[in-house]
Amino acid sequence: MKIVTWNINGIRTFRGGIKKALDSLDADIICVQETKVTRDLLDERTAIVDGYNSYFSFSRGRSGYSGVATYCKDSATPFAAEEGLTGLLTNHEGAVGCYGDQTEFCSEELQLLDNEGRAVITQHRIMCQEKEQTVTVINVYCPRADPEKPERKQFKLQFYKLLQSRAEAILKDGSHVIVLGDVNTSHRQIDHCDPSDNDDFGENPGRKWLNAFLHSGREEEGMKEQEPNEESDVTSSDATHSGKFVDTFRFFHPTRTSAFTCWSTLTGARQTNYGTRIDYVFADCLLAKEQFVAADIMPEVEGSDHCPVWGQLSCSLLPSSKPPPLCTRYLPEFAGKQQKLSRFLVKVDQRATPSEQRDALPGSQEEEERRENLNPSGAGNVSGKKRSLTSDSVVPKGKKTKTVKTSSNPKGSLLSFFKPKPTNAALSAEAPVKQCEKTLGVDEVTSSQNSQKASSPGGDASSVTSSVPEATELVYDGSPQLCTSSTSEENHQRMTTKPSTPHPTAGPPDAKKGASLGFWKSVFHGPPPPPSCKIHGEPCVLRTVKKEGPNMGKQFFVCARPQGHASNPEARCNFFAWVDKGK
Repeated sequence: MKIVTWNINGIRTFRGGIKKALDSLDADIICVQETKVTRDLLDERTAIVDGYNSYFSFSRGRSGYSGVATYCKDSATPFAAEEGLTGLLTNHEGAVGCYGDQTEFCSEELQLLDNEGRAVITQHRIMCQEKEQTVTVINVYCPRADPEKPERKQFKLQFYKLLQSRAEAILKDGSHVIVLGDVNTSHRQIDHCDPSDNDDFGENPGRKWLNAFLHSGREEEGMKEQEPNEESDVTSSDATHSGKFVDTFRFFHPTRTSAFTCWSTLTGARQTNYGTRIDYVFADCLLAKEQFVAADIMPEVEGSDHCPVWGQLSCSLLPSSKPPPLCTRYLPEFAGKQQKLSRFLVKVDQRATPSEQRDALPGSQEEEERRENLNPSGAGNVSGKKRSLTSDSVVPKGKKTKTVKTSSNPKGSLLSFFKPKPTNAALSAEAPVKQCEKTLGVDEVTSSQNSQKASSPGGDASSVTSSVPEATELVYDGSPQLCTSSTSEENHQRMTTKPSTPHPTAGPPDAKKGASLGFWKSVFHGPPPPPSCKIHGEPCVLRTVKKEGPNMGKQFFVCARPQGHASNPEARCNFFAWVDKGK
């Protein structure tokens, strides 16, 4: 029997699919943490894997957060399974039971401890020395104590207490117990890359709980025999503890150093193996002593900021003939049964519509953008209001207008403005001319069109425009005075050309482009050039402070190499420099 635990940091990140990842681990029972899926986001390919039966626990408060899952091969099908540690989430017959003493927890606290989808329990039958026994596997993802949120520290300690109470109650009932997963606490100094950075390392409440939860056994004796000088202070402080469980990795590797299971991806610490060991396979003392034959970590397996941890037992599994009710294949969305219409209606009623969700964020960036689009330049922008009113009155709502491709020369683009649905540029030029012919008379228009026909027999708009000198521009303002004027000279002046008035943006195209480019470069000047670190002489990387405080949002330069121990020459040096805003 082989069992594996792995914090996968998102179950949907497997590029080759979940089945390929499970098969590569080659284990009977695979426990994963931090799935980051809720039930509505769980797809069938992830929930139902050929050759496995799966059991999920979802976060009920936040989407894309926490979550654990246990995948069992069909040859290791459990006979009981349960979500959570409290029993409050269990409403079926195939429950594990044995909830221990919960008197020190209030009902609201118990509900919160199970609300984040942090535990799945499966119970299996095993054959040990020709005797059938029971082993209970508790897959947990323990909370992280955020230093900026003091309430989470207490939440983590309460979760530890609940976990210990449940595990010991099941053990007392006669079943073997394996507790495995991401515990989010490194136990000893040997399990941490740089314990000297932490003040009062041994006084950490999580480490104190581990000292009481774990038994001081063979691993400490081996440490005393092999490396008394290095670990004598650690073993002497733990010798009095007599917990009911054993850290199986240290049971087989009591003195191995740099055996880490978690690294920071932000600093590239995995390249220098600058991490911590916070993923464990704990087993009750009797099971570890009699049945465990090996345990180790798998740092070569990538795909997450954690690596898998495995344990091998000499006993064999006896599969159940039928998975327990918690199995995902029994969920209505995957069972292949016709669902009632009322189930969909209830779900729709419980969720807010997209418009309601947007209204619930009055100060969001999206709302500000909407206001800016409605009134780009504020209340005093009369031209902006005039333009928006004109476009609303001309173009019906819900209809798309055809965009006409005109020449890049701005002189001909004004004519196409008055007829939004022409098929070509010629029609857009002929329309105002024909309209004026009807009103002014043939003699008045002929004088203004002779020059057009002379240069172009066809009389299209492109030839008229091309005959106009560069220093002038064709003007047609769309006013009725153009067609109702009684003087042909005035109409001739309006329909022909007039000198263009100089304005701030006038000038050669190259000059405009250069001025515009210079302006935008002055506004968006980009990041400053990176300096070189003094130790390695390599260009630094730019970082931004995201932690709340007086420096939040400020940028700084640090060495580009991955984080590592100060004694490692290949690791990041201590170069640091704030970005000068004046540059």
